[in-house]
Amino acid sequence: MKVLNLWIALLVLCNIANAEEQLNESLEKYISDSKKQQFEYSYEKNEAESSKLRDSWIAPFMLNYSFTKNKQEDEATSTAAASESEWDQESASVTWTQPIFQSGGIYYGIKYATASGKYANYSVDVQKRKLVKDAISILMQIKQIDLRVKRQNLQIRNTEIALEQVKEQYLSGQLDSSFLDNAIIDRNVVIQALYDIETNKERLISSFEALSDMNYKEARIPSLGVLSKDDFLTYNIVLQMSDSEVEKNRYFKDVTIAKYLPKVDFIADYTWTDETKMFGTFDRPENTSYSYGVKASIPLNINTFVDVSSSRVDYLKAKVVVEDKKRELSAIYDQVMQNIDNLDKKKQLSVENKDIYKKLLDDTTELYKAGYKTEYDVELLKNSFEMAELDSKIYDIDKQLELLTLYEMYKKD
Repeated sequence: MKVLNLWIALLVLCNIANAEEQLNESLEKYISDSKKQQFEYSYEKNEAESSKLRDSWIAPFMLNYSFTKNKQEDEATSTAAASESEWDQESASVTWTQPIFQSGGIYYGIKYATASGKYANYSVDVQKRKLVKDAISILMQIKQIDLRVKRQNLQIRNTEIALEQVKEQYLSGQLDSSFLDNAIIDRNVVIQALYDIETNKERLISSFEALSDMNYKEARIPSLGVLSKDDFLTYNIVLQMSDSEVEKNRYFKDVTIAKYLPKVDFIADYTWTDETKMFGTFDRPENTSYSYGVKASIPLNINTFVDVSSSRVDYLKAKVVVEDKKRELSAIYDQVMQNIDNLDKKKQLSVENKDIYKKLLDDTTELYKAGYKTEYDVELLKNSFEMAELDSKIYDIDKQLELLTLYEMYKKD
C-alpha cells in the first residue's frame, strides 16, 4: 500500500512538472520565431563568453619568428678595391608562462566565470519573459476591446432609443428642448467613445504584429491560474537573477583578493637561430636553446586595499539588493491579489446586475405583450442585460492581465 501511495505521489509530481513545462512553452509561443532566435543567440553568446572567461587562466603559447637580411661593406685602407659581405639571419622561439598557483585565484576565477554565465542567462530570461508578457498582454487587450466594442454598440443603441423616446415626449409637449439636447449629446459622446476604442484597437494590433507571428483573430489568450506567494517568490526569475548576482560578486571579490596574493608561474622557452652567408659559409652551425623553471611573485600595489574594498562593497550591496527585491516582489504580489479581489467584487456586481436585468426583462416582455410597455422598453432592458454579461467577461480578462504581471517573473523549470 505504501509503495502504491508513493507511486501515485511521484506520478502527480511528474504531471505537475509536465504541466509547468507546457505552460512555459505555451506562453513563449506568442512571440515571433525571429525574436526567439535572437534570444537563442544571446544564450549561445553567454555560453561562449562564460567558457572564454572560465579558461582565461590557461596561458597561451607565444610564437615568435624573425628574418633579417644583413649587408656589410669593408673599405680597404689601401688603394685595393673595397669588399662586401651579405648574410641572412633567422630565428624562432616559443615561450610559455603558465600560472600554476594563484592563492585560490584559479579556482575562484572558474567559479566566477560559471556564476557570470548563469547571471547572464537569467538576464536574458528576464528580457525574454518581459517580451512574452507584452505580447500576451496586448492580445488580451485586443480581445477585451472586442468585448468593449460590442458593449459600446449596445450602449449607442440605448442612447438612440432614449433619444427617440425624448423626441416623442418633446413633440407631445411633455419635455422642453433642453432634454432633447442632452439626449443628443449623450448619443454623440458614446459614439465618439466607440471611435476612440476602435483607434486604440488598431494601435494594439500593430504592436502585436510587431511581436508575434500569430493571427490575432485566431489566437487564443492563455488561462492563467492564481499563484501562491511562496511559489511566486521561489520560482521568480528576477529574484533568481539577483541571487546569481550575489554569487557572481562573491567570487569576484575572492578573485580580486587573490590577485594581490603570492602566485607561482611555470615558465618555459625554446629558441632556434640560423645564419646563412650569401657567398661562402659560416663556421657557426644552427643554434638552439631552451630553458624552463618556476617563478614566484607577489604584487605590491598602492591600490590593493581600495580594489579589494570596492569588490567587497559590490558583494555586500548585491546581498542587500536581494532582500530589498524580495520585499518589492512581495508587495507586487499583494497588490495584484488586492486588485484581483476588487475585480472579483466588480464581476459579482455585474452578475447581480445581470440577474436584475433578466428579471426586469422577463416582466417587461410580459407587460409588452399585454400592451402596457413599448418595444423600446423591452430592447433597452435586453441591451442592458447583454452589457452586464459583457462586463463580466471584461473583468475576467482584467483578472488575467493582473495574473500576467506575476507570470512575467514566474518560471518553474
